[in-house]
Amino acid sequence: MTVEANVGPISVVSASAGHHEASSDRDHKFLTQAVEEAYIGVECGDGRPFGAVIVHKNEIVVSCHNMVLKYKDPTAHAEIVAIREACKKPNEVKLWECEMYASCEPCAMCFGAIHLSRLKRLVYGAKAEAAAAVGFSSCIANTGLYHKSNLEIVKLDLSIAEQMFQKFSLS
Repeated sequence: MTVEANVGPISVVSASAGHHEASSDRDHKFLTQAVEEAYIGVECGDGRPFGAVIVHKNEIVVSCHNMVLKYKDPTAHAEIVAIREACKKPNEVKLWECEMYASCEPCAMCFGAIHLSRLKRLVYGAKAEAAAAVGFSSCIANTGLYHKSNLEIVKLDLSIAEQMFQKFSLS
């Protein structure tokens, strides 16, 4: 079942992972990659359980995870790292032609970067409340920012995205 709500110039869509549309299968594939990146980041000690993938024309441009611990940089969230890395790619990929898949609903800083980079679409898995439940800041993107964006935002129901936080604790 897909639920769609128009919010200003963008469309916020909530879709089940098992939805039958081809785009949902594609979304599931790339979002699963973002969740896998989150696990990789924790396992290697680079950062917290957050991952992001940027896709251009059905090809992964970058697949990144949170690097806050490795870089000792509080701004090295997965989404920020992914945007920075995508901008370094040869042949100057235009981010406004790209989509981001994030393992979790972006924080305000990351949403701001996504908006400024002009990505055309954001698909995320876990709701910010799942991260907040294990001790991460509950500061999420203010939906007022969504009104000023030309970004399509999709919340994909992917249980592995929220299960990641059940396995992780800040304590």
